[in-house]
Amino acid sequence: MKTLLISRIDIPEVLAYAAEVEALLLSYGYHVAIEGSTAIAMGREDEAEWLDETDADIVVAIGGDGTVLLAVQKMRRQIPVIGINKGHVGFLAELESAEVPAFFRNLQRRMRLELRMRIALSIGDKYLGEALNEAVVVTARPAKMLKFTIVIDGVAVEEFRADGLVLATPTGSTAYAMSGGGPIVDPKFDGFLLVPLAPYMLSSRPHLIDSSRDLKIRLESAKPAQLVLDGRGNVPIGTSVELTVRRAENPAVFIDAGKNFFLKVREKLHSL
Repeated sequence: MKTLLISRIDIPEVLAYAAEVEALLLSYGYHVAIEGSTAIAMGREDEAEWLDETDADIVVAIGGDGTVLLAVQKMRRQIPVIGINKGHVGFLAELESAEVPAFFRNLQRRMRLELRMRIALSIGDKYLGEALNEAVVVTARPAKMLKFTIVIDGVAVEEFRADGLVLATPTGSTAYAMSGGGPIVDPKFDGFLLVPLAPYMLSSRPHLIDSSRDLKIRLESAKPAQLVLDGRGNVPIGTSVELTVRRAENPAVFIDAGKNFFLKVREKLHSL
């Protein structure tokens, strides 16, 4: 089984641990390739293999949730991914260091996969990108409010003013959406979670909308707004636009570590 290893590169201890994981996988008979930026950080540029070109069977992401999100975002085709937590919380990076040896010892004999929906966003015919956790609409200048109208199946169902809006997947419900007051959503649910950020009226509440519906977000702003996908990169979207929110064609693929989602959330939140 060919494995592509990607690691957080800004912490030397995490890079050193990635080398330990590589040695472990090689001892188990895996063929191991090193992702480009990780290989460069390790001083092994000649071994670099990039995510959008790899033919790996699985991807092992070492770091926090950000490393997993980066890996998914860079894949040209969605490859099964498993995260090893070397970050702070690790909702997406499921494995802890102590669990790694036994997990990979058995993985080649039995591998269960779990699909996670992603969201795709566009303005008219202009495609903006996809996100596994969330897309966030905010102003380019802090402390400026935006006016949003939620349109479902052609009907304007709510208008509100807020500092921004989180458009999250069920996977992303435990990320920015949760900190904004949104609910924890079962990742098996197929839909969108809309969470206003610091709304002007307390009556503006989160919405959970099935992905089969036609969902559009109308935005009006005196100042230019921007779209942030999974916490990376800012896409300018102007002042008066209509965003179309759809389920992405290709879901992310995770290797199931056999952990109960709700118990995992409880443990992670109690550890904060």
